[in-house]
Amino acid sequence: MPIRQLSETMINQIAAGEVIERPASVVKELVENALDAGASRVEIVTAGGGLSLIRVTDDGSGIPERELALAIARHCTSKLSDDIHDIRSLGFRGEALPSIGSVARLSIRSRTAAGDSAAEISIEGGRVSAVKPAAANRGTTVEVRDLFFATPARLKFMKGERAESSTTSDVVKRIAIAFPAVRFTLAGSDRSTLELPATGDTPEGRLARVAQVMGADFPANAIAIDALRDGVHLAGHVSIPSYTRANALQQYAYVNGRPVRDKLIAGAIRGAFADVLPRDRHAVTVLFLSLDPATVDVNVHPAKADVRFRDPGLVRGLIVGAIREALAGAGIRAAPTSAAGMMAAFRPGAAPYSHPGPANGHRSYEAAFRASGFSGFDPSRSPQRPLDMGEARPARGGFADNDQAAFDTGPMASADARAGIAEPAEALLGMVLGAARAQVHENYIVAQTRDSLIIVDQHAAHERLVYEALKNALHSRAVPSQMLLLPEIVDLPEEDAERLAMHSETLARFGLGLERFGPGAVAIRETPSMLGETNVQQLVRDLADEIADNDTVETLKERLDRIAATMACHGSVRSGRLLKAEEMNALLRQMEATPGSGTCNHGRPTYIELKLADIERLFGRR
Repeated sequence: MPIRQLSETMINQIAAGEVIERPASVVKELVENALDAGASRVEIVTAGGGLSLIRVTDDGSGIPERELALAIARHCTSKLSDDIHDIRSLGFRGEALPSIGSVARLSIRSRTAAGDSAAEISIEGGRVSAVKPAAANRGTTVEVRDLFFATPARLKFMKGERAESSTTSDVVKRIAIAFPAVRFTLAGSDRSTLELPATGDTPEGRLARVAQVMGADFPANAIAIDALRDGVHLAGHVSIPSYTRANALQQYAYVNGRPVRDKLIAGAIRGAFADVLPRDRHAVTVLFLSLDPATVDVNVHPAKADVRFRDPGLVRGLIVGAIREALAGAGIRAAPTSAAGMMAAFRPGAAPYSHPGPANGHRSYEAAFRASGFSGFDPSRSPQRPLDMGEARPARGGFADNDQAAFDTGPMASADARAGIAEPAEALLGMVLGAARAQVHENYIVAQTRDSLIIVDQHAAHERLVYEALKNALHSRAVPSQMLLLPEIVDLPEEDAERLAMHSETLARFGLGLERFGPGAVAIRETPSMLGETNVQQLVRDLADEIADNDTVETLKERLDRIAATMACHGSVRSGRLLKAEEMNALLRQMEATPGSGTCNHGRPTYIELKLADIERLFGRR
């Protein structure tokens, strides 16, 4: 078959396959156009999940009548200068409108502030009509009907109306978070309406918009992020470790105001929360990255959801460091929603504890706590594999097993007997975790503050304390290494071997000694002692893959941290150990001084707080 030039309609339909994947893609492109036009109000109406109708109306600057024909022509845009690296708008490719018009019935009606009247142009399956006069207020209305009528094969890949509507709603919410000064409304054929009133472009207004999208309880469970490194600014909010979700759908990331779904950012968030969340739980985050447009490529894909950073290691390090610093600086905090789970469990008529299963559908205590944001502790997910830890021991000075002799002083007095002990100092009641009052079931410390009751899981709490001490010791000096009897030769692609050699100094600090061994190979002479017998070949290949993706060596660091977590689990105060009052108070004070002590290494809560007002409600006093 001879080479021939494709028709303009065919070219646009091919482009539509990349840009317009589903109704939500249309809404995204049209809303971004409205925002680029300076709109302060954006109204979206859909029918049939967006397949029958999508109408987006804004009060932006509008399109002059003479430019309407250009607006639906391929690669025509008003948003891009001669420098492709200086992109400061959401749209810039000039593909969205002609792509939509090639697979649907599209009409654009627009009026500028200086115009006496509006004008309208239509395009149906790639066929353009003449521009004609119309009646409209200032701004633009874009109407899309019968999406994919010109490419019916695409309709077979669409989901149900409800699913498409849900995806569209998520797209609108994701964009709305970045533009708190704009009012958004989304109305569907099921008569449900999403209304997001403008909250203002101030710190308080931005947080109020986040609360509109993510729920009113998020601000109370969030920590502010504000960090700057080498010209890259990171701002936003992340949830405290005890406020989590079962998936990552509520992790919102923005680069220069553009909503993105970037694996580097997602990986950095996972890394930052790695030792405070269970593996099957996800933090709730809203992060805004601001940097020079020349240092980030947003032209990776026509949908513009993927980005590439010139210095990915800098961006990842900034995100991980800023989140960890914020978590440490926030002190010890329990999720306010934990009280709801406890209240549900204590209410008269609550179902007894049971493991939910196919034959057991009632709401258990476990379900109540899961609903409050906590995840149940599953020992099968904790890093409990047998490890050769050599002579490594937890640092002395805490409650580690080799410091437990003072604890073995015989059984404590009963709770009734302890009730007669003199009142604790007033200062203790003013502390975050208050004063220890009793130990129940040989595992739970009951403490009192001025306005709440605190229940602490002593094993989980001390596990976190030992873990943080081990991590500090681990990363404050070079990790001890063990010399291999025979060097391990690992064959790799030449580029991977070169990357590993470039990071050899950093790897040596973590106990991994390597050097080049001819073309396409490295020789491993030392491995971290903490790893014991390990699969050196797999470890080195994993490191090479990570350096290729993110230009970091976090894999090795995370493996060492997991071993430290296992050591902490075995070296902490055990369930069933009786503690004296001063020992319990010492544990509470150490928790208050340790970052991240609101959860253990496996992500389960170390303590639960029940306010006095909630207790009074349980007894009908309020």
